[in-house]
Amino acid sequence: MKRTLIYFFICTFSLFFTLNTHAAPKIIPKAPAIAAKSYILIDYNSNKIIAQNNADMAVAPASITKVMTAYVVFAELEQGNIQLSDLVTVSKKAWKTPGSRMFIKVNTKVSIQDLLQGMIIQSGNDASVALAEHIAGSEDTFAALMNQHAQELGMESSYFINSTGLPDPAHKTSAHDLAILARTLIQRFPQYYKWYSTKEFTYNNITQPNRNKLLWRDNSVDGMKTGYTEDAGYCLLSSAKRDNMRLVSVVLGTKSTNARAQESQKLLNFGFRFYESHVLYPRGKALKNVRIFKGSRAQLPVGVAKDMAVTIPRGQYKNLKPSININTPLVAPVSKGQQLGSVEIKLDGKLLISSPLVALTTIDEGSLWQQAKDSALMMLE
Repeated sequence: MKRTLIYFFICTFSLFFTLNTHAAPKIIPKAPAIAAKSYILIDYNSNKIIAQNNADMAVAPASITKVMTAYVVFAELEQGNIQLSDLVTVSKKAWKTPGSRMFIKVNTKVSIQDLLQGMIIQSGNDASVALAEHIAGSEDTFAALMNQHAQELGMESSYFINSTGLPDPAHKTSAHDLAILARTLIQRFPQYYKWYSTKEFTYNNITQPNRNKLLWRDNSVDGMKTGYTEDAGYCLLSSAKRDNMRLVSVVLGTKSTNARAQESQKLLNFGFRFYESHVLYPRGKALKNVRIFKGSRAQLPVGVAKDMAVTIPRGQYKNLKPSININTPLVAPVSKGQQLGSVEIKLDGKLLISSPLVALTTIDEGSLWQQAKDSALMMLE
């Protein structure tokens, strides 16, 4: 009897300890101190902000401006308005633009592809102006295009005066806006994003290295852009991918080229070390088939219209609790994309994310016989 009681208490204690260990929340330390005017770290998959400080403060972006310049050029390529092989005549204004350059010569013809690489890899101000003038006729008009795209992307703290990032009191953006821009560019233009990982580019027999030091220090970093002016300080927008997780970091207003690389590395390491990212439900993939009444078909596939992703503390994936809520009964007709309920993901009882549940196909009304039959079935349920 004594042994039985001892065994009972040991088992009870072990079960209590196991349950409490399982239920204990994952401890995440505070983000490291970052020596910058402003910064942000986001998860590419979920768009979750992992760390930030003054992220919406409008500041001078210096040459990181050229990410927006490239975005506009990529959009023009996508629309078929220009081709990579098109030749651009270099104006005197482009040739004379001060600051970093790819050393194009006035009145020569340079392909859009070479100009893009000269702008992205060598940070050529001359290349930026040449592209702007070719696409919009003037740099001023091109800046208006930049601002239109910024509005569409929801970059609320941004206003662009030029294509280069050369100083102007009205030329501003924010760390948060740049993260939005980078995430969209990677998502929309993967075929061109690859240039941001190129370590050097040669034009006119002059080879220049990419100024992003993280490309040499961290194999997971595959872009994006540096910047410096006296007003802006040393800035770095970077993106890295490890396994299935991509992070985007923006560090603005540091004191040196080494500092912008070191502070960016701190942010990236913190995000990868303590968080994990999962696309739980890809858009357009059926989560389940549900009964629909009075339709030409009896089963309706439902899913999410956009990828449903979460960023969670490492080791917490098994504790996610999904639930699908459907507005039943479903009655035809139903159109593709029509919202029929919601999908929720909880962790430790807290709602992490909710997404509309939509029809993945259209189902029209069935025959009169099918409608009458289903009406009777619905009355019985």
